[in-house]
Amino acid sequence: MKMTPQLWEEYTEFTTKHPRSHILQSAEWGQVKSAWTNEFVIVRNEEGKISGTLSILIRKIPMFPCTFMYAPRGPICDLHDEEMLKKITDGAKELAKKYSAMTLKIDTDTPADDHEYARIMKKLGYTLKNDYYNLEGVQARFLMRVDLENKTEEELLKGFHHKTRYNIRVAQKKGVKIKIGTREDIPVFFELMKTTGERDGFVIRDIDYFYRMYDCLGKYCRLFLAYAGEDEEHMECVSGTMAGLYGNKCLYLYGASGNKYRNYMPNYLIQWEMIRWSLENGCTVYDLRGVPGIIEDENNPIYGLYKFKKGFAGEATEMIGEFDLVFKPFWYRLFRFAESMRKKLRKTISRLKSGK
Repeated sequence: MKMTPQLWEEYTEFTTKHPRSHILQSAEWGQVKSAWTNEFVIVRNEEGKISGTLSILIRKIPMFPCTFMYAPRGPICDLHDEEMLKKITDGAKELAKKYSAMTLKIDTDTPADDHEYARIMKKLGYTLKNDYYNLEGVQARFLMRVDLENKTEEELLKGFHHKTRYNIRVAQKKGVKIKIGTREDIPVFFELMKTTGERDGFVIRDIDYFYRMYDCLGKYCRLFLAYAGEDEEHMECVSGTMAGLYGNKCLYLYGASGNKYRNYMPNYLIQWEMIRWSLENGCTVYDLRGVPGIIEDENNPIYGLYKFKKGFAGEATEMIGEFDLVFKPFWYRLFRFAESMRKKLRKTISRLKSGK
């Protein structure tokens, strides 16, 4: 189903109020992904009201005679309603025929111990992939989430690791200022992203992507910028983040920092301001997103990321993984092989660029 203005409003009303709301299932997110076609499976109850949805991104695979369908963090419905999930799956199958899809991938926002949901999905023909532990999936399988429900700022601060509270105070005492960025500030944030990518050895998106996020997500997106300096007359932007707030969840989408004034701890203060924004808007979950799955391994290259996020009283949550519904087995196997080669090449290029 294509989105009309009236349906958009109805869809948003349903998805933002549903306890399983997620910005990656918003109609706005489909606009961010402008290189993809966005279609929707919508199920209605006997009264004609929406009772289940699945936003699907569809993209032609280069050099393949088929497309790839992906539903990030969907569906939004009762995950234990087998009839509902069958209707959503049947709708997805119709789209697969229309677009000659090779497969549908769904990485549902539900924990790994949701065995009933896994049982239903397997019964409907999906296969489950859950053997990845760092950030190898399209979405991270292990997330760090802060429970905000019925919490005050004081209660949250008290629950933070003492070092995290200390670093927030350091930033405040050093005079770090957090400002809400505008569209004109995207280039400033992008420069920080380039610095971060070079320092940490990863490939960043182009600046147009961040413009699209800001433009398309609108009120659901906020750009936070941290400024620091020796005095107020010589402040410069040293850290930045983009957050997406939709329904009951706020997601930490992107973060970047410069190489100066790192000892002023701006990254801690900017996270605290995002959490405060989440509270102000009635969110029950603040999602710091990906962390390593094997947290005991201090030699893991992203262990520091885990420690930083854990300090905000986050709970490591293991998600269920990726469900694949395969329509063209031959092309699917060939695609998976090509993807594994592409990822290896990308990592090699990233290491070469960073000199590591």
